[in-house]
Amino acid sequence: MKKRKNIITVAIDSPAAAGAGTQAKLICKHYNLYYLDTGKIYRYIGKLKLNNKRKFSYLYVKNKIEKLKISYLKNKMLLNNEVATAASEIAKDKKIRNIVHKFQQKCAYQPPKRYRGSVLDGRDIITIQVRDAMFKFFITASLKVRAKRRFVEYKELNKKITYNEVLKSLKKRDKSDKERKHGPLKKTKDSILINTTKLSKKACFKKIKAIIDKKLLINGNL
Repeated sequence: MKKRKNIITVAIDSPAAAGAGTQAKLICKHYNLYYLDTGKIYRYIGKLKLNNKRKFSYLYVKNKIEKLKISYLKNKMLLNNEVATAASEIAKDKKIRNIVHKFQQKCAYQPPKRYRGSVLDGRDIITIQVRDAMFKFFITASLKVRAKRRFVEYKELNKKITYNEVLKSLKKRDKSDKERKHGPLKKTKDSILINTTKLSKKACFKKIKAIIDKKLLINGNL
């Protein structure tokens, strides 16, 4: 994939509900970067499968991804627990991952010109998608804290689900993400660990911003 010159790339890997999406959006807003929540792509495909089981095929997915607009990934229905489960299974499929990979590469290295660069978050961004990213963060938090955050999100969406159900679902998702054959979730030696268990959103961003500013200042990009 041909890269735009002088581009800022930020890669974030994390387990579900660790706060990576929130931090990615804050980073994008502050530095004027293009944002892609890669997990939402698999949720989008998961929803397609649930709604179109007869039509669903690799060609069908390829055509849909080629026409995919970022606005489609903002659909609140993608936060449905059933969709999340379907996404987790779909993410194990290497052929689908290859289709999604091309879309992710374009977002990472050829974002719209009005942006200084890009931020991608997911499960294999550092390990596979954007290996040469300027900044690499592995954001995590305890399982109980992540379950509480996701439970609050569901409540705000008026989803009828208990905390224990969310906890069980996240535990299952973690196992699937870490043990899948293709693109498993794992921390790399060159990624910076950010544990958000006891950090507020503001404190977490302050920590990340200090790291980014230091390197951009050294490189003359600040």
